[in-house]
Amino acid sequence: MAAEPQGPDERADAAASAGAAPAGAAAPVDGDDAPEKGPLRRCIVTRESGPKEGMVRFVLDPEGHLVPDLAGRLPGRGMWLSANADVLERATKRGAFARVARRAVHVPPDLRARIEDGLFRRVRDLLGFARRGRQAVCGRETVLEWLRAGKAGLLVEAADGSLAERARLVGKWETPVVSPLPAAALGAVFGRDHAVHVAVAPGRLADAIAVEAKRLAGFGAPAPTPR
Repeated sequence: MAAEPQGPDERADAAASAGAAPAGAAAPVDGDDAPEKGPLRRCIVTRESGPKEGMVRFVLDPEGHLVPDLAGRLPGRGMWLSANADVLERATKRGAFARVARRAVHVPPDLRARIEDGLFRRVRDLLGFARRGRQAVCGRETVLEWLRAGKAGLLVEAADGSLAERARLVGKWETPVVSPLPAAALGAVFGRDHAVHVAVAPGRLADAIAVEAKRLAGFGAPAPTPR
């Protein structure tokens, strides 16, 4: 594993590459999507343009295998989809990737699971960078202290946590809330068996976690379980 960056910006940049396929895996694609310039990308299924942060980029390796480029950094012409499980299903059923690439494309049968797993790991790793940089804390009382002091830019709640408990904790605060990981996974980030409440300081890491959590939710992140 690469050495941990020294500053918060470097940590965010390094974490952004988490889950990417090996370098050199992609080959140029002669697609009909819009040029990869500026903040917007066009979904090859819906044909709608939107911020690239809400989409997933795909490239082809030299053998024509489809590779999810979750960090958006692999070389080659990208094919973009809205971060949504239904859109991905339509793309695979309609042969959208082969149409855009204008060649045979091998779509892995577990493509959705690969995307979900990659996004899950990206959220987890970003939280790990935030914890090691002392930009994230867990535990109800500590999180409340951060909220009262205005130190929380994002709340990360366990996906399988109590909805009633969440409402009691975050109900009166305007801090954004995401719930991408179950309590066991959140706890593992902090060296605990489980964690239900996490606060992240404002900044690039909090923003990146929110973006990845939203993309993961589009592919069916587990919903909170009422208790």
